[in-house]
Amino acid sequence: MSTHTIPVVDLSRFTTGDDRSKQQFVEELGKAFEDVGFVSVKNHGVSQELVDSYYKAIQNFFSLPTEAKRKYEVPGLAGQRGYTSFGKEQAKGFDSPDLKEFWQMGQTVEDGDPIKAEYPDNVSVKDIAGFDEQGRELYKSFEKCGIELLRAIAIHLGIGEFYFDKYVHNGNSILRAIHYPPITQEPKNAIRAEQHEDINLITLLVGASAEGLQLLSKQDEWLDITAPEGCFVVNVGDMLQRLTNNRLKSTTHRVVNPPREKWSNPRFSIPFFTHPKGSMPLDCLNSCVDDRHPCAYEPITAGEYLDERLREIGLKK
Repeated sequence: MSTHTIPVVDLSRFTTGDDRSKQQFVEELGKAFEDVGFVSVKNHGVSQELVDSYYKAIQNFFSLPTEAKRKYEVPGLAGQRGYTSFGKEQAKGFDSPDLKEFWQMGQTVEDGDPIKAEYPDNVSVKDIAGFDEQGRELYKSFEKCGIELLRAIAIHLGIGEFYFDKYVHNGNSILRAIHYPPITQEPKNAIRAEQHEDINLITLLVGASAEGLQLLSKQDEWLDITAPEGCFVVNVGDMLQRLTNNRLKSTTHRVVNPPREKWSNPRFSIPFFTHPKGSMPLDCLNSCVDDRHPCAYEPITAGEYLDERLREIGLKK
């Protein structure tokens, strides 16, 4: 198995640099997303102290007895809020559920935006002190970073720096905390997370607690992903690939089981899925369609597409 160090970009060059630094960042990010679909981002502005404290909080949560965790599992929400128990989610096209349980929180609308009526309330955890507050703070910090990255992408696409702002402000983004428990017996078919592409615009992943993340290269080779300490791994999702008519690459990835000698080690990760409002049209951008690249997708809204994909992965009936 090969190891792949994905391109590293410095977000501070975009947020605080001069015009030349900003343009260089845009070019580096755009090239990485067209060629690989994945990038490492340093100087992203998210406090490591906040990340570490939330890691401890989610480890405490997942250590709760099963019956305590299931108090926070809400039927009818398709896993979009609260707890989702082990073995509920599967990758599109696969029958075996992934070897994981997870927690999700969504947008907290604080400015009177009527879109609040479209979102279910977040589930409050009473068993872990400070859990809700830490989650909200990390959510907002991730969201700010995601908006800056989308502004750079918009410049790269030639659609105006702030194209995504109106769609991502109070958008349907999700903060997910995932627990892959120790493997206690020979898995039949499943791995921790089967190969898939993310649904959303971009995903921000703070360093996982154990190895296992792999991407599928253009040469159909699985590569272990490595990123420098303190960096986020950021990848293109299917919504952005669709919007850009396949110009930006939503790369297939997975989380494999560790070697047998490490089966007793759990794995935790915290991805942030940057989603727009459900009303955002995902019609292919005119700037990404020409004679050599005819429009590859039918018009659909982000909300319709999300609903379709949640059914495919077994979270929605």
